[in-house]
Amino acid sequence: MPVYRLGDALVFPPPHLAEANGLLAVGGDLASERLLLAYSMGIFPWFNEGDPLLWWSPDPRCVLFPGELHVSRSLAKTLRRGRYRISFDQAFDQVVELCAGLRRRSQEGTWITPQMQEAYGRLHRLGYAHSVEAWHEGELAGGLYGICLGRFFFGESMFSRRRDASKVAFVTLVRSLQAANFLLIDCQLPSPHLHSLGARDLDRERFLHLLDLGGLRVSPRPEPGFFPSEPIASAAV
Repeated sequence: MPVYRLGDALVFPPPHLAEANGLLAVGGDLASERLLLAYSMGIFPWFNEGDPLLWWSPDPRCVLFPGELHVSRSLAKTLRRGRYRISFDQAFDQVVELCAGLRRRSQEGTWITPQMQEAYGRLHRLGYAHSVEAWHEGELAGGLYGICLGRFFFGESMFSRRRDASKVAFVTLVRSLQAANFLLIDCQLPSPHLHSLGARDLDRERFLHLLDLGGLRVSPRPEPGFFPSEPIASAAV
């Protein structure tokens, strides 16, 4: 099946037309409206610096339902110790920059290119992109960021500079989103690490159906999500 090439028009092909590896389209740009339209359709960008802009809708899709979060004994002990202070949206640009320093999806280089960092920074200023920070003795020890639309959080990347820092940030986020009645956290691509935290794989059709059932409107300007202003106090218990 040929890959759809995007032009200037603000449009994506239906996600079910993606290749077996999840690749749906190539081209376009990282304008805020295009990114928001993509996320509202269950599509996300992923490409390495110097490569064409690629858009994906993988099948299966890795997701976490907040009520299915799994916390291991060792991680629960770390949470009880309160080693890290968790905040929301206090250092968005720094979190994205530190995530860009990791080689997670590609071992050849970062996929969070400078233009990606700028694009998500714009979404943050528009109220769509959010960060979670884990602090240790005043220094940023770990964190993550993603997009919030309605009652859905679309995770993008995380980093850790100290043991379990990103896990504590993630667990605190999930518990805070659960308290705010969020329906689903999109983890994009399956991995043993995410599965160990309770994530599971859904086929694309089911994933998109859940977005629709949850009231997510396909739009280049969807309503911003109901992201909590601060983590709940009980998140680290």
